[in-house]
Amino acid sequence: MTVRTTPATRRRVHRAWYVAAVAFVAILGAAGFRATPGVLITPLQEEFGWSAGTISSAVSINLVLYGLTAPFAAALMDRFGMRRVVAAALLLIAAGSGLTVLMTASWQLLLFWGVLVGLGTGSMALVFAATVVDRWFVRHRGLVTGVLTAAGATGQLIFLPLLAHLAEGPGWRVASLTVAGAALAVVPFVWWLLRDRPEEVGTTALGAEPGAVRPAPPTGVNAAVRAVTVFASAARTRPFWLLVGGFAICGASTNGLVGTHFIPAAHDHGMAEPVAASLLAVIGIFDIVGTVASGWLSDRIDPKVLLGVYYGLRGLSLMVLPGLFAATTEPSMLIFIVFYGLDWVATVPPTVALCRKIYGTDGAVVFGWVFGSHQVGAAIAAVGAGLTRDHLGAYDLAWYAAGALCLLAAGMSLAIGHARGR
Repeated sequence: MTVRTTPATRRRVHRAWYVAAVAFVAILGAAGFRATPGVLITPLQEEFGWSAGTISSAVSINLVLYGLTAPFAAALMDRFGMRRVVAAALLLIAAGSGLTVLMTASWQLLLFWGVLVGLGTGSMALVFAATVVDRWFVRHRGLVTGVLTAAGATGQLIFLPLLAHLAEGPGWRVASLTVAGAALAVVPFVWWLLRDRPEEVGTTALGAEPGAVRPAPPTGVNAAVRAVTVFASAARTRPFWLLVGGFAICGASTNGLVGTHFIPAAHDHGMAEPVAASLLAVIGIFDIVGTVASGWLSDRIDPKVLLGVYYGLRGLSLMVLPGLFAATTEPSMLIFIVFYGLDWVATVPPTVALCRKIYGTDGAVVFGWVFGSHQVGAAIAAVGAGLTRDHLGAYDLAWYAAGALCLLAAGMSLAIGHARGR
């Protein structure tokens, strides 16, 4: 008797993972500019004679637009699709970064660094990650949010040491062109491989019931109108303002302060810029670990508790930082870098989870507004720390103030309720 066997059917990888991979690469490509300001502040001061406050103003405009564009970008993705919006955003980043090599006056820095790149990065970044997860995943949402958030840290890890060496060697113009080239290189991948919804390729979101179709937002509604309408609705609830306040402090204590001023602050204490940039890149290494772990935890632990812990630990670490700067890399500084890196953007997955849990299908747009507050806080801190350095000769007061605000954010996070009216 002959026994016939059939080869085991191989399980196909769900299309959602391919979409997530393309999103990861896109966010990675845009992350190059996020690493640029801290590296280029000193070279721009030396060549043009601009003050730290002037250069920080360009960073501030970028950070504000990076945040305020986010809710409108989320609505635009609902109206025109992720692929078109993200491809256009990458082109804006490339244009803004590339045009900086031609500038001769500070207003051009404000236009190229501030406006063009601010609009480009704001049109994707974390709101892009939230939209991808919302459309393509039902299972593993927290984990995938953590991985996509970590893409920015991975970009920092790749670009920071490279840009620092380019700025010190061939010059800051080569560093700017490198960022422009990286953004341009990602555009084809986004255009050819990214898909807006599972239904376009005849499938469902990962973990959804067979045949389940996620309710689509009203496509006939103007994107700006929808973004403002969602804001008006969310603004009548207490959790929204607690999320906004906490995330504003998050932005102030990361992108605005550490991301922008850590390298020049270390340089003030005699540390070479490439060494300081490498330390900031190491934060990126541990940020990847911390953010992915935070995403995993967000699927299992109350997100508001996670936020309270993250902000509290961050505040304590910032208060000890002024005493750790030295001309060489001491063990105490390395401990801070590891600790701070684990906490850097670990706040994102639980914040996205809370927006989704409280505001449902409007969660991505609500997160866009919350993220806007993150960047407003970052902008205020970027300018404030630069002015502090100009007038007091040191950054110490900025570190202490950020630490105290983080402790306040911890309390605000623990006070968030899970109902719209609470």
